Amino acid sequence: MFMITYSYLTGDSDKREECGIIAIISKKGTDVAPAVYRSLVALQHRGQDAAGMVVYDGKTLQPQKGLGLVADIYADGLKVSGHIGIGHTRYPTTGRCQIEDVQPSIFGKLAVTHNGHLANYDEVRKMLGSKGFMFTGTVDSEVIALLLSEKMEDGIEAAVRHAMETLDGAYSDGAIEDGKLHIFRDPYAIRPLVWGENDEYVAFASESVALDINNIPYKGEVGPGELVTVEKDGTLKRREILKKGKRHCMFEYVYFSRPDSIINGKYVYEVRKGLGRELAKEHPVKADVIVPVPDTSRTAAEEFAKETGIPFEEALIKNRYIGRTFIMPTQEKRANAVKMKLNAVRGLLEGKRVVLIDDSIVRGTTLREIVALVKNAGAKEVHLRITSPPIKMPCFYGVDMPTYKELIANNKSIEETREFMGADSLGHLSIDGLKKAIGLPICSGCLDGGYPTEYAKKMAEMKKGDVCGCG
Repeated sequence: MFMITYSYLTGDSDKREECGIIAIISKKGTDVAPAVYRSLVALQHRGQDAAGMVVYDGKTLQPQKGLGLVADIYADGLKVSGHIGIGHTRYPTTGRCQIEDVQPSIFGKLAVTHNGHLANYDEVRKMLGSKGFMFTGTVDSEVIALLLSEKMEDGIEAAVRHAMETLDGAYSDGAIEDGKLHIFRDPYAIRPLVWGENDEYVAFASESVALDINNIPYKGEVGPGELVTVEKDGTLKRREILKKGKRHCMFEYVYFSRPDSIINGKYVYEVRKGLGRELAKEHPVKADVIVPVPDTSRTAAEEFAKETGIPFEEALIKNRYIGRTFIMPTQEKRANAVKMKLNAVRGLLEGKRVVLIDDSIVRGTTLREIVALVKNAGAKEVHLRITSPPIKMPCFYGVDMPTYKELIANNKSIEETREFMGADSLGHLSIDGLKKAIGLPICSGCLDGGYPTEYAKKMAEMKKGDVCGCG
């Protein structure tokens, strides 16, 4: 059965990303498992269904994995130790997560952790199966490990080149092999991958917060198509294997990443301020109060308020003691789920013209209930302002937006969407405004079909006419 999972941090079932990774090596040979654990806690927002780590002690690869939240999985303590470690937090895009699919993946003496999604996963898996490879799960990291193993006898550079030339999609990966740590990123650098170093560690992660929690200063990014090998003493060897340009995922800035992170050299907090500023310029509105939908739109909403001079209020309060809520596909149960997560401050909304700021609209069902919540609290008007352009096309790079028919912007005009939401007006940030705020080359596949990879373009054509399986 397909299930829509209510986000642990945001209360929004409309968008999900697959995972976060950490890879770390101790230059002094000390145990890295505690540091991996702390990083997984820092990356918990990127995946709450499962987590795992593999630690190398100089002889063996030691896994410790589980289903659920990081703190629960390791509640009884760390049972692995070693001087090299990789870790992963997982959020599956369909169905329930099975223990066989919990990363990192191990194949022989090779362990791999992966963030992203392979557009041609099915094709590559079929090809590997025809060669006699056996699979234990359904995760991309297993396919990547098998591809690397095909050429590993020729060295890591040959193995990574083979993988890059075979794969189509987004991947920011870490691998332990032969006592070394290898890090590589897809040729377009779609998903983030930062790195840092101090006297003790060299570390790589999906976001800089995973470095901060271990007091590891941020040093920069792994480049598009780059392979980085870290020797036992911490020496870095960097090689550009297959670079095709930069096309960073815009959703990392709009929604996924923590505002206190640096990714692709940009502070997420500052980018979100820019999103709010550009949105205020493009869609001004006469109103009495600016209200963010907790939590990712807060920074943009504050900047929107500053730009327009309209007061900012935290008029939607989240219940932070509810974990994950599974939403059934009925309006009554969706409405109940919103009420469990959010409550309105009636005194701040009653009789007011409210501007409700949110980061994006994907399916629209949850935001519709939030608009109703605000109106039921007495708001005279509700004006929606969205910090991303309309999401019109599927994503094949790690965001859970797999079909056209589930995307409201693909099926309704702006006016029809406004009416569906029950809002008095609706304004989306333009693609130009988004690009200006981010200030980096972005992947715009889900906005206008500008997919950077060929197989994703092929998949987009194939999926036209698909029936939504989300209920």
